[in-house]
Amino acid sequence: MYSFSSIQQLQADLKSKTINCEALVTLAIAEIKKKQHLNAFLEVFDSSALELAKKTDEKIAAGTAGKLAGVIIGLKDNICYKGHKVSASSKILEGFESLYSATVVEKLLAEDAIIIGRLNCDEFAMGSSNENSAFGKVLNPLNEKCVPGGSSGGAAVAVAANLCHVTLGSDTGGSIRQPASFTGTVGVKPTYGRVSRYGLIAYASSFDQIGPITKNVEDAALVLEIISGLDKHDNTSSSQKVDEYSKQISSGKKYKIAYLKECVEAEGLDPEVKTAIITQLENFKKAGHTVEAVSFPFLEYLVPTYYVLTTAEASSNLSRFDGVHYGYRTPNATDLESTYKKSRSEGFGAEVKRRIMLGTFVLSAGYYDAYYSKGQKVRRLIHNKTNEILSTFDLIITPSTPGTAFEFGKNSADPIKMYLEDIFTVQANIAGVPAVSVPCGIHSNGLPMGIQIMAGYFQESKMLDLAKQVIV
Repeated sequence: MYSFSSIQQLQADLKSKTINCEALVTLAIAEIKKKQHLNAFLEVFDSSALELAKKTDEKIAAGTAGKLAGVIIGLKDNICYKGHKVSASSKILEGFESLYSATVVEKLLAEDAIIIGRLNCDEFAMGSSNENSAFGKVLNPLNEKCVPGGSSGGAAVAVAANLCHVTLGSDTGGSIRQPASFTGTVGVKPTYGRVSRYGLIAYASSFDQIGPITKNVEDAALVLEIISGLDKHDNTSSSQKVDEYSKQISSGKKYKIAYLKECVEAEGLDPEVKTAIITQLENFKKAGHTVEAVSFPFLEYLVPTYYVLTTAEASSNLSRFDGVHYGYRTPNATDLESTYKKSRSEGFGAEVKRRIMLGTFVLSAGYYDAYYSKGQKVRRLIHNKTNEILSTFDLIITPSTPGTAFEFGKNSADPIKMYLEDIFTVQANIAGVPAVSVPCGIHSNGLPMGIQIMAGYFQESKMLDLAKQVIV
């Protein structure tokens, strides 16, 4: 088996003919089959991946290959790829084939990346454990009794288990960063609008962002650089210039770093995670960075605000999946009303139905002002406070998650406990700022821990530059 360490090394090996793309894809397909019990992949695109590999080998030989030549990439099952199935890991979209490719997919293909398959996730990206997929749970390769995190669990596992080189996930409240933390990988949630959402099956449109999961910061920087930028198909995408992240991650700059006191001193934080974060802060100080504690008084409001607003958006976005237009239609319907009711009841899983009902409730007459309207006001407070800190400091640090990967079933009976797994990650989505989770040590239970770094709008360069300096 070819041992992948970085995109740079891979391309050096391709250039020297130590390996070729066709052999890489063949090896990857064999490895996915060998580890299929992990349930990371819902489908492997064998024939199209091998076809891309052959074309890429020809381009390498001709000296015309792109920046991602030979890089094998998996897509979370909510990112569209023309002529291939996409289901958001839901029965309601089972068998649906996309008529077009997401902008991120077009950008990857333009740089000769090889897309190998679609990856299991929590249904419609709703979950923090990958236990909510209609097609079974994903196992954490570091301890198969534990969850890989969610919702991009399959994407994180595919990288951690060496099934492909890079994956793309989506992050609405931590769905890239939490599984990255649980699997010892690097996960990036870009600034809202940095990466086009065109071709991403929506969960909550004002929160969702696509980002990479990789083995190291350098690869994350390169992939982010390629998928970022303005897109005429997405009116929320930004025209802000895309930095050359891959060339700016060893700048030698010294940063002013804030760590959120309430997060590092939170009661529910695992003591070993706390120690790991404090150790990293000390390392940054020794390296010449300025590190100070700041107060963030809205910690307890983050999760309630996030769930009020995202469920409201989800109830609106998911209304299109009705058993009439496309996807699953119940065989038990007797009229139009029963077609809608039964198709949605049978097609959606329990967690998706819970969030649709929550969202419909907070948007309903008599409750809109009490919940949704108030949630938007609190979002503005969180947004303003985050920006206030970032006007004085370059970067903000918190733990990525309160603890390490937990065992299957531990939180599934208590939705509130499961929702609190996102307590440190949702802030970046509420405020729209970029954030990255980087491994920062191994717990005594043998599982990885993650540190989260947040930056100001479109300041991914600073964030990735500091991320590269984290010592594991």
